Order: sequence, then C-alpha cells, then structure tokens
Amino acid sequence: MIRPFTPALCLAAVLTTGACATVTRGNSEDVQFTSAPSGATVTTSQGLTCVTPCTLDIKRNEAFYAAFRHKGQTRQIKVMPKTSGQGVAAGAGNILVGGLVGVAVDAGTGANLDHVPNPVHADFSKPQAAAQQIAEAHAKAVARARAEAKAKERAEDDS
Repeated sequence: MIRPFTPALCLAAVLTTGACATVTRGNSEDVQFTSAPSGATVTTSQGLTCVTPCTLDIKRNEAFYAAFRHKGQTRQIKVMPKTSGQGVAAGAGNILVGGLVGVAVDAGTGANLDHVPNPVHADFSKPQAAAQQIAEAHAKAVARARAEAKAKERAEDDS
C-alpha cells in the first residue's frame, strides 16, 4: 500500500539532491587577469573593471571580451565558457543522483562550465594579433604548473 506522502517525499528528494554542480561549483567563477607589465586596466564587455593583477567573479555561462589598457596600448582577449572535467564529473553525479532535474538546472546555470582562458593574460610586448594565442598558451602553462605542483604535493604526502 502506497502511503499518501510517499510520492511527495520522493519528489522532494529528487528536487533537493539534483543540480550537484550548481551546489558544489556554483554558478559563477573567479576569473584572474594578469598582464606583462602589471598595472593594466581591464574592462570586460559586461562592464566590470579592475587593475592587474586582479580577480573578478563572473557567471560561468557568460562569454565576454576583456580589454586590457596600458600606456596607450590595448589588448583584447575573448573568454569563452567551456565544459570542464570537473563539470562533467558533477554532471555524471546528476545522472546518478539528481536525474534530469539536476542536469537541467546545471545546464541552465552553467555550473558545468569554466572560462577559457583563465587566467586571462595580456602581454604588451607582443602585438594584438597574437594576444589571443598568447593568453591561451599562458593559461595552459599555468594549468600544467598547478597540476605538477599538486602531483608533487601528493607524492610528498604519500612518502
């Protein structure tokens, strides 16, 4: 015999356990801005401004341009939200626990996305034509260095 509150209880469980990435990662992300030399003013296409090195909290599902200005020069870099490894893992958790509700919420909030490149780096010793490639290469180098540092830390912890 099904008790009257059982369907409501099941629905409540699904609604409260779904959207794992939204809960664990949030719908915004800290995006770092750096430049060589430092001290450049960054203005995003969303109207946010800071002076490098700096960090801005930006919604994960928003693409934007970052305009760096320093001593009369400008470098413009496009930043795009892309599905990340952590976002995919959280999405897999949704399939197992939250079902379609969680997947839909995470897709709507962009919780499964990360901004690329991040950090966003402008090198004023190089021409604007190379700015996007330099920013992406810099972000990959930073990510590699972070991964190597974590691996080294884990190896030291294991020994």
